[in-house]
Amino acid sequence: MLVFIDESGDPGFKLQKGSSNIFVLALVIFDDYLEAEKTSVTIKELRRKLKFHDKYEFKFNKTNRKIRKAFLNTVKSFKFRVRAIVVKKELIRSQRLRSNKEDFYNYIIMQVLKQSTKSIKNAKLKFDKRGEKTLRNQLRVYLSKRLDNKNSKIFTDLKFVDSRQNTLIQLADMIAGTIFSDFTKKDSDYLTILKRARRIEDIWLFK
Repeated sequence: MLVFIDESGDPGFKLQKGSSNIFVLALVIFDDYLEAEKTSVTIKELRRKLKFHDKYEFKFNKTNRKIRKAFLNTVKSFKFRVRAIVVKKELIRSQRLRSNKEDFYNYIIMQVLKQSTKSIKNAKLKFDKRGEKTLRNQLRVYLSKRLDNKNSKIFTDLKFVDSRQNTLIQLADMIAGTIFSDFTKKDSDYLTILKRARRIEDIWLFK
């Protein structure tokens, strides 16, 4: 099992100074390695079809409506599952989480994985590379401990990859942006594409 993870919105709490009111974390789950590879190749072919450079990175917030729809319509037929958590930041009361972006980010990742214990087993988790190596190591230790991973066996491996070189992290970014767009009432058409294709397994509104 392969799980690609990315977010939309930001983990900050300066809500009066530009921080997003909502934070979305999306998990794109492949139960089959070959299906993941096929999806990746198709995204690369779409990049060529759109006459983008081979190093072009699909990012929801940097593409227009036409490209977003082309991307989602291209990938929707592949067999992957989407699980996501949507956090309204006003509901977060912990001062520690509100004042430390890394603690908040790690906590939300832990929550969505904990919510997915029946759906995700022995997975290889892939995150977009972010922050210093020490912060990434902290996340690995934190998740192992909080999820009791030795017994729950949610993941076997956890790696950080460069989104510029990994099209399936780009897929996670596009899907996270799709969910964020729906929950912020900007545009629900993108999520409708995935729902009709039955790619959405669960979107959990954190409470």
